[in-house]
Amino acid sequence: MSDTMMVFDRRAVRAQRDRAAPAYGAFGFLKQEISQRLAERLDGINRRFPLAVDLGCHLGAMGDALAGRGGIERLVQADLSPAMARAAAGAGRPTLAADEEALPFAPGSLDLVTSCLSLHWVNDLPGALLQISQALKPDGLFLGAMLGGTTLVELREVMTQAEIDVEGGLSPRLSPFADLRDAGGLLQRAGFALPVVDSDWLTVTYENALALMRDLRGMGETNAHLQRRRHFTRRATLLRAAELYQERFADADGRISATFQVLYLTAWTPHAAQPQPMRRGSATARLADALGAVEVKPH
Repeated sequence: MSDTMMVFDRRAVRAQRDRAAPAYGAFGFLKQEISQRLAERLDGINRRFPLAVDLGCHLGAMGDALAGRGGIERLVQADLSPAMARAAAGAGRPTLAADEEALPFAPGSLDLVTSCLSLHWVNDLPGALLQISQALKPDGLFLGAMLGGTTLVELREVMTQAEIDVEGGLSPRLSPFADLRDAGGLLQRAGFALPVVDSDWLTVTYENALALMRDLRGMGETNAHLQRRRHFTRRATLLRAAELYQERFADADGRISATFQVLYLTAWTPHAAQPQPMRRGSATARLADALGAVEVKPH
C-alpha cells in the first residue's frame, strides 16, 4: 500500500474498538438501526446465500438482523478488534479478528458478504472492495453500509471554528468519509456488476455537544486520522465547540442535532446469467417518441 493511501491509523481504530467493546451495547443504537435497514434489502431477493461473512461485526447486530433471511446457513463474523470479536462470539456464530485490508477468505468461497458501518475506516477502500469481490463466488452478493460525506457536518463546523478561536489553527479532528458520487465507481473498479448506491440521513438529538462526543467515544468512532494531534483536546476548545453547537444547531427545546449520512452499497460479482447491457445502436424505438418530445439534431 502506498503512502498516499494512508489516511487512518488502523492501530488507533482497533484500540478504540477494543476500549469500546465492554460497554458497546449501551452505544450501539446506530449500528443496530442500520443493520436492520441493510438486512431488509435481502427480503426482495429470491436467492439463497448459504455461506455469508459479516465484516466489522462489532457485537453482532448485523448477524442478528440477518437471522432467518436469505437462506443463510452459516454466518462468519469478523472484526478488526479482537475484543469486539470475543464479545460477538457469545452469540454462537463463528467469529474471528480480521482486517478488512487483508481478508483471510479463499477466492470464490462466499455467497454473501455484508459490512455495516465499518468500511469508512479503511485506508484502501478500492482494495478492500476488490478483496471482497474476489472472495465471493460468481453471482455472489455484497451488501454494505458506510458513513457518507455529510456525516457530523455540524460537529465539523463547530470544532473547526472552536479550534481557530481557542488555539489559533487547525488540525484533522474528524475523519473524511466517502462521497455518494464516487461509491458506484469504486464498486465497478473492484470488478462488481450491477452496482447500486443510495443514501439516507438519520438525525439524532442530544442534550448538548458533550453528550454527542461521549456517544462517539462509546461507539469507538473518535478521531483516528494519521495526522491528528497526539494529545487530549483542550478543555477550552471543547467548551467553545459546545457553546457554538448550542448557538447554531439547537432546537426550540435546547437539544442539538447530529446528522449521519449512510451510503448503502449493493453489488454482484459477474455471472453470465445476469442482465447484460444491449449493444450500442441496437435500440428499436426512439427515446424522443417514448417521452413525447421533439428530437433536435446537433448542428
